[in-house]
Amino acid sequence: MLRPQFEEELEKLHNQFYAMGTEVLAQIDKAVRAFISHDRDLAKEIVASDDLINEYETKLEKKSLEIIALQQPVSNDLRMVITVLKASSDIERMGDHASSIAKATIRMKGEERLPDVEQQINEMGKAVKRIVEEALNAYINGDDRKAYEIAATDEIIDDYFKDIQNLAVEEIRKTPDAAFAGKEYFQVLMYLERIGDYARNICEWIVYLKTGKIIEL
Repeated sequence: MLRPQFEEELEKLHNQFYAMGTEVLAQIDKAVRAFISHDRDLAKEIVASDDLINEYETKLEKKSLEIIALQQPVSNDLRMVITVLKASSDIERMGDHASSIAKATIRMKGEERLPDVEQQINEMGKAVKRIVEEALNAYINGDDRKAYEIAATDEIIDDYFKDIQNLAVEEIRKTPDAAFAGKEYFQVLMYLERIGDYARNICEWIVYLKTGKIIEL
């Protein structure tokens, strides 16, 4: 394969990964909105669309391995293929967690809710969406300096996680009938926190892509 053709294949791979990330970002946004607004119909749409994310990952994995096998890329080219191969797995897991949030929405039909807790979960959801979006933008721009900055903000997500857990415990004491909802709140908090962790992983892959160094941010 001629170099211009090879570069075109790499660019397609790059863009397909970004498209997958954008789709998952949309699913995260919908999942949080569905949970907070108790929209079971939207939640069902999110669960149904999880197959789309899996298809993205399968196609990216197949294409990445094909490029490695047939083109035997080296240096920067190889790093780009490996980055897509590894980071697409992190993106897919984000999609799984968005689907899990949607399933929690469906399970909570008719249950006693805690508005103050849900308001804070909404704020945490916004913070998580922001870090995922910024990580994707840093990837598309190849901005490893920005990746370091984004990874550092994951502490904000961790703080939300702890603070909302404490709030939920206090509110459940006041409203024992919300115990089932409390269990789901703790699960959703865990899903959001893990999405933030995967966004940090994306930042680590951006650094690898630019420097060749595998580090923990």
